[in-house]
Amino acid sequence: MTAEGFFEGRRLQLARGVLLQCIMGGYPPSRFYGSDDGDLALVADPKQIHRLPWSQQPRALAICDADELTGESSRLSTRGQLKAVVARYAALGLAPVVATELEFFVFAPNPDPTQPFQPPMGLDGRREDGQSAFSISSNNGLRPFFSEVYACMAALGLPRDTFMHEMGVSQFEINLLHGDPLLLADQTFLFKHLLKEVALKHGLTVVCMAKPLAHTPGSSMHIHQSVVEADSGRNVFSDEAGEPTATFRHFIGGQQACLADFTSLFAPNVNSYQRLCHPFASPNNACWSHDNRSAGLRIPASSPVARRVENRLPGADANPYLAIAASLAAGLYGIEHRLEPSAAIQGEFEVPDNLSLPCTLHAALERLKRSHLAKELFGTEFIEGYIASKTLELTSFFDEITPWERRVLAAQA
Repeated sequence: MTAEGFFEGRRLQLARGVLLQCIMGGYPPSRFYGSDDGDLALVADPKQIHRLPWSQQPRALAICDADELTGESSRLSTRGQLKAVVARYAALGLAPVVATELEFFVFAPNPDPTQPFQPPMGLDGRREDGQSAFSISSNNGLRPFFSEVYACMAALGLPRDTFMHEMGVSQFEINLLHGDPLLLADQTFLFKHLLKEVALKHGLTVVCMAKPLAHTPGSSMHIHQSVVEADSGRNVFSDEAGEPTATFRHFIGGQQACLADFTSLFAPNVNSYQRLCHPFASPNNACWSHDNRSAGLRIPASSPVARRVENRLPGADANPYLAIAASLAAGLYGIEHRLEPSAAIQGEFEVPDNLSLPCTLHAALERLKRSHLAKELFGTEFIEGYIASKTLELTSFFDEITPWERRVLAAQA
């Protein structure tokens, strides 16, 4: 939209079906978004209008809500779904607080998708070989890129906590500061967009796939969650003596009750399950533990005021609005129904059958399809539309034969 049109308040409308567009560009049948495929209104959030610092030509980006023309939020909007979950907390006098940890890879350009990704060439003329995890000197060759990333974050008002080199080859992680769930979802979205745009300027490729490299840890988007009293800001997960409360237990119980049904909301792509099915601190279980990274739900070591639940299931490929909405909705479900969690696990453990999660996109979508709880919390329209879109993607994947199949199976009798 032109700046003149925006400032005149001209309404921008969008076909309803676009909210269910799949990642290849197609659409499920129109019955999932209304046979008329009528318009939605895109309503800019006045707090999320940003001039883009990486663009030479003056441009701005506005994060919008997708609203029906009658004024209410579209049930197909993931941002709208998150706002609805936060409103359900507010009705109880509560406010959730979240933080996201986003991992990503920085690669050299990859014009041929049949070839594996490679790390960029370093200042010493070599490519990183995987020995730089947590090193303070590991990104020397990427300093111009990261310097612009930091500058652009500051220009967009994205406060950062820590940046580090992660375990993978040319893999990095950022921790965003905790705060309001909608704000953190917006910031996570903006940061991923920023990364890709700045990388292109520097002749690099940023990849937020869950598992872009074989034999290498994948990329997560862990969600840290606590709940406070809306009026006082007191963390309701800790009592006056600093001990865990019943609300804390119930929140974990809700997460455990919902994670299996919601797996495809946290792990939305075929590649997501490559990350979950390998033991690089990416657990596909609903166990909980104090400071054990093998558990899907980890309670980090912290003071009572910072007591929180870390959901380690989402990958970097997850929609931040939907992943945060699903995780908080699960916790609220546990609080409302006073659900008790299983016993905490520590050390080496075997996952009980009732706490295991789907390990393929097909299995996860089948679980979601059978979930009355998901339809209750997010609405039948959204869940059925989401399944329809993701089924198209899964079908597209199965329409291709992978190099592994040709290499290993072609010679079989």
